[in-house]
Amino acid sequence: MTASQTAGTFFKYASIPVAVAVGLYAILLGLLTTSTFQSHVVYLHAIQMTWFKDLNVPETFGFLRNQVTCFSIRTPDGERLHAWHVLPMELYRKHEAPLVDEAVGLVSDIKSRLGFQLLRDDPDARLVLHMHGAGGTIASGYRVPNYRALSAGHPGKIHVLAFDYRGFGNSTGSPSETGLVIDALAVVDWAMNVAGIPPSRIVIFGQSMGTAVTVAISKHLATQTPPIVLAGVVLVAPFVDVATLVSTYRVAGTIPILSPIARFPPLFKALQRFIKDKWMSKDSIAEYVRANELNGESYRLTIIHAEDDYDIPWHHSQLLFWHAVSASLPAGISYDELEQKKLDSRRDLGAAGSVMEWQTQNGVIREEILKTGLHDVVMGYPIISMAVMRFFEAADPSFTI
Repeated sequence: MTASQTAGTFFKYASIPVAVAVGLYAILLGLLTTSTFQSHVVYLHAIQMTWFKDLNVPETFGFLRNQVTCFSIRTPDGERLHAWHVLPMELYRKHEAPLVDEAVGLVSDIKSRLGFQLLRDDPDARLVLHMHGAGGTIASGYRVPNYRALSAGHPGKIHVLAFDYRGFGNSTGSPSETGLVIDALAVVDWAMNVAGIPPSRIVIFGQSMGTAVTVAISKHLATQTPPIVLAGVVLVAPFVDVATLVSTYRVAGTIPILSPIARFPPLFKALQRFIKDKWMSKDSIAEYVRANELNGESYRLTIIHAEDDYDIPWHHSQLLFWHAVSASLPAGISYDELEQKKLDSRRDLGAAGSVMEWQTQNGVIREEILKTGLHDVVMGYPIISMAVMRFFEAADPSFTI
């Protein structure tokens, strides 16, 4: 066989897997234009990651007996959200005997439980509302260590309320942008009107997709009449909007979704029209800041991201920080101008990363960029405990251990 014949044979057979790959990718793009398939790709709610464990038995995830109370929260449109109320460790220790004596499992009336009463009846109790990311359930991955980190700043006073959005875990329904906002607002309503915790004693925490939910409801609350502003908002590994995210996003850091198409702007723009749930966090965060500035409301916002996050690149946090800071100024500020100010004001913490804090007459907007922490591991880091504690101390300087 001649060299030319060998080359021809090689390219003939080499082209087959290439054609198959292109065909499969074309099928993927077609499926992504359908709302059902798109919903599964965006929310990954079918990927439970806790299939063989009972979410109503939190002890199997490392909690002490009845440290977690499992219950349901009803939404205005009739869905049932599966939720966990997690007691802080020191408070549990003080009441261990009566807590252990209570029955375990899902409860129909959380008001009858000692854990709930310890939250409702303590004027010094604080509550963190947890908005988790895509995929899994309230018990998946690094979420359980995250709950411990959230309460570690004051293990006698900081409670955590975690829940699964509609369509996730044991919650009913199917996820959508509108639906998840309704879910999160129902949780806020439960915290304030059932548990009786005022906004000044509530912090909201969001990670990954949960940051979009967090920003959306924070904006909603801040733009009400009268406005409702919580003690603080923590965003870990956020993204500016879905369109920008999918232009770079790779599943597990390897499998691209739309990044190959993003190289062809006209085609990518055409495909954007099919994105159903847009999650415009960059606009929502600007509206949140702008509303608080106009209303003269005190607010605190912290954005945290790791440079080695291969799921959502950390430049998303830089962009969100810019949108938030720009909204705090009547004339705004350009991205390049803010970057220049960072050179003068940002604190370099070496291997721990860097911190930039923007203060206005009403609020504090903080950007913390870690050198390491990946996408999920950071949730158990002390930086999370510090962010929560910083908020509660700012709202009430007497709140110390």
